[in-house]
Amino acid sequence: MKLADRIGQVSASLTLAISAKAKAMRADGIDVLSFSAGEPDFDTPDHIKAAAKQALDEGKTKYGPAPGEPQLRAAIAHKLQHKNRLNFQAENVLVTNGGKQSLYNLMQVLLNPGDEVLIPAPYWLSYPEMVKLAGGTPVTLATDAQTGFKITPAQLQAAITPHTRLLVLNSPSNPTGMVYTPAEIAALADIIVAAKIWVVSDEIYERILYDDAEQLSIGAVSEAAFQQTIISNGFAKAYSMTGWRIGYLAGPLELIQAVGRLQSHSTSNVCTFAQYGAIAALEGPQDCVESMRQAFDQRRQLMFRLLTDIPSVTCPRPQGAFYMFPDISCTGLGSIEFCEALLEQFHVAAVPGVAFGADPCIRLSYATDQTSIEQGIERLAQFISSLSH
Repeated sequence: MKLADRIGQVSASLTLAISAKAKAMRADGIDVLSFSAGEPDFDTPDHIKAAAKQALDEGKTKYGPAPGEPQLRAAIAHKLQHKNRLNFQAENVLVTNGGKQSLYNLMQVLLNPGDEVLIPAPYWLSYPEMVKLAGGTPVTLATDAQTGFKITPAQLQAAITPHTRLLVLNSPSNPTGMVYTPAEIAALADIIVAAKIWVVSDEIYERILYDDAEQLSIGAVSEAAFQQTIISNGFAKAYSMTGWRIGYLAGPLELIQAVGRLQSHSTSNVCTFAQYGAIAALEGPQDCVESMRQAFDQRRQLMFRLLTDIPSVTCPRPQGAFYMFPDISCTGLGSIEFCEALLEQFHVAAVPGVAFGADPCIRLSYATDQTSIEQGIERLAQFISSLSH
């Protein structure tokens, strides 16, 4: 069968592939410890589930507006105004099937063939693929542990060409857990404003912060920066609502209306009664978010201590999200070969760093229990030790 050329440009998701293999091994009775999934292991908070159940009981099971339920769009706009200092109105918000669709739709609406999108590396693995599917050209900006896995204003300035259309900014970051400081965000905003390019700020991990780190939306730096900022976010990580598939995009009215037209011909509205759960998430008690964050912090400290005790393995201390991104180049293996052998021989699932544009590293998620972290990192240490003998 001859398929469309565009799909030939797209790589399969290594995170999903590793997770699927780990699940298959577990199904065969193998004791696999998985650090591969970017998914909180907590249940969705009860008040959110209750709101969705009530919506079901009230018959909120019909088609809804393609851009989202008006009450949810208003709640998101209120949150953006009061929590993020971004003056978006409800009409500037569109509800999507997860944060991933918000970014995919954005690329489809904003990019023309040949447009360049700047993507700091390491990056979430879907960014470049979305750009390619929209006919754009992903341009990666390399960073490393020495730079805190952050781009500099000078690096951004040097990368901008007449073809540059968009910068993708993800802070806190998947896969590194790094967080740009407010001063660093402001310096990048100056470059973006002067160059007159767009920036999409992926803020899906904004509520998961540690060590007094502060997350600043780039659009809050100045009115000029706000005019060039698009926000992508969702409910999956902070509220442990991954399977609910509720995200959102916020931006200029003309852009949001265009995304709405696209969505009306693709998925149409997000699951109606699930949106009422999202309303409850925003308007209800937030102590559940803090409880999960504190649990993640305890796991972070444990995994970081155990990882850095392994000889020759280096790992920056993450300030957000729930990932570690250790450098395993001391083993002499590429990240795919490393992860395949680790899974086959020691039954630990990790994601190869090459999927994120950084082959010397692997990604470990600590969105799992402390016992699994202790046992899994012990197996990782044994595996690395076996390579040196």
